[in-house]
Amino acid sequence: MTGTSVYIVKSIVLTAVLGLVVSAGCKKSSPQPQQPQTASVSKTETPAPKPVIPEVNIATPKTTDVNSPSGLEPIAITLPKPMFVGTPQNFGGITNLEQPSGKLREPFYAPKGTANVALHKPVKGSDEQPIIGELKMLTDGDKEAADGSFVELGPGVQNVTIDLGAPHNIYAIVIWHYHKQPRVYKDVVVQVADDADFITNVKTIFNNDNDNSSGFGVGQDLSYVETAEGKLIDAKGTVARYVRCSSNGSNSNELNNYIEVEVYGTPVK
Repeated sequence: MTGTSVYIVKSIVLTAVLGLVVSAGCKKSSPQPQQPQTASVSKTETPAPKPVIPEVNIATPKTTDVNSPSGLEPIAITLPKPMFVGTPQNFGGITNLEQPSGKLREPFYAPKGTANVALHKPVKGSDEQPIIGELKMLTDGDKEAADGSFVELGPGVQNVTIDLGAPHNIYAIVIWHYHKQPRVYKDVVVQVADDADFITNVKTIFNNDNDNSSGFGVGQDLSYVETAEGKLIDAKGTVARYVRCSSNGSNSNELNNYIEVEVYGTPVK
């Protein structure tokens, strides 16, 4: 063969070899049997629709309910820490005892702007030298049952009087006598008046003295167990400057205790 012929033969052979290599490569890249692709499929699948959860507007107070009294709102009462759970049933023969509801007190509605107008107001009492504490503690804002937070007056009928400084529309009065343990205070009487001597425009808004042993008349209200909620008394918007609370010992002893008295009202315009 000539040189040219040899060159042509080599080219043909080389081309054939390359064709075989390419063919083999194509066979290796042929699709293999598919393996389960659970993970890869889940990544490409369209996510299932999330369950629809109704929106709850926690910023909307219950006072916007259509059943709320028009123009009124619940008074904001900050409660102290409860010191006991449950209510004992034996209170030494007290028959006119209010049965505990076992649940929190319902909100009390009053005109907008109603606030505790007794806070830091001056207090006087029938026992000017208490056994424990000072009378000014009744309006200091401390409602806890810890030692050092309550006033203890002498035995028998005792009273405390709060001067609101000016006439107010009084919608509610809340009293905490002593809630470190469940007690029932006797002959609880709450009165309001225009003067410090309780002569002018005196009104009794609560009286559970059912035998007139304190001398304020026979009361129709029930005795109650002291709790961290205090006793809320509906004053029905009575106009007065002075608030007086009386008691006559408790089922525990003959002494009279007070932790705090709050008077919720608005100034008379």
